[in-house]
Amino acid sequence: MSLLTLNRISKHFGPVRAVADVSLNVERGEFFGLLGPSGCGKTTTLRMIAGLESPDSGTIQFKERDITLLPPEKRGFGMVFQNYALFPHLNVFENVAFGLRARHKPKAEVVNAVSSALELVQLPGYEKRGVDELSGGQQQRVAIARAIAIEPALLLFDEPLSNLDVALREETRSELRELVNRLGLTAVYVTHDQEEAFALCDRISVMMGGRILQTGEPRELYEHPAQIPVARFLGRNNLINVMRLSSSKSRLAEFKTLAGGHTLQLPAQHDELAPLNQPCSLAIRPEHLKLSMTDPDRPNVLRAQVNEIDFAGATSSIKLDANGLQLEALVLQPDGIVTGDKCFVELPSDRISLLTEG
Repeated sequence: MSLLTLNRISKHFGPVRAVADVSLNVERGEFFGLLGPSGCGKTTTLRMIAGLESPDSGTIQFKERDITLLPPEKRGFGMVFQNYALFPHLNVFENVAFGLRARHKPKAEVVNAVSSALELVQLPGYEKRGVDELSGGQQQRVAIARAIAIEPALLLFDEPLSNLDVALREETRSELRELVNRLGLTAVYVTHDQEEAFALCDRISVMMGGRILQTGEPRELYEHPAQIPVARFLGRNNLINVMRLSSSKSRLAEFKTLAGGHTLQLPAQHDELAPLNQPCSLAIRPEHLKLSMTDPDRPNVLRAQVNEIDFAGATSSIKLDANGLQLEALVLQPDGIVTGDKCFVELPSDRISLLTEG
């Protein structure tokens, strides 16, 4: 059984539906992500897990126990907020000790737990420092120390790195992942940052409009988005409007692009296919397109012209026009290709995703 289970939870704030019929499972020891744009309901979902908000409908189970209406202080979860939520009038020791004191732990146990937690976040000896004496990165570590000091059954993060600069954010997320793994904790992590979610999480649910659109491992979501909104949110997909030509009995599904009139083939389950001669959409990542100056004589190879080459350091983006179908290819080196060149672009069938509207 899963450690944490959300079963069709919903939440309204007046007429606004913040979360709608969200169901998910988090396994023991998993670093689970809720990823989506601002206002999609991910923080509200996290707050319902924490007990800071109550769902209007649905249930929340932890270790097979219904905790839907259990007060937050009785759940035993640790939470790290976007703004850290440290107490400015308390020093580092008292901030980290706050949860322990609320649980009426003996003084010696509090001292040992605070010292251990600060050691884990690489802030030993900071006990007497004031919060206002710390950098943003140090404040964030104190907030994490406070969360782990109580030895939480579940660790919840609400955009904890968003207030840090880019270099510190990358350094801290690596330390955070290593710390959670080393302590054997289970975590639920909310973020709007795709790169951050991919770097930290074992599995991710993509949320939009209060709903979960797709859940999977980072690579699965990146390479095979299932819905158009997911493909758009995860960025830089070539979205191709097509119409299905083949019958449901064909081994390969065959599509005609609405722009350019090209024929593309890909393996697809019959129940995934749009009705015959009805428009639908395909997606393929720019880095999966293959360019060549000679025809490789394989399926899904289109004649194209190079319209633009954008150098971006380690990679270059090549904008292509295949008889009106606009595509983007991402390559390590242009290999002598220049603007205006005629070329062939291959769309490997195993790299193409068939999308639903969502």
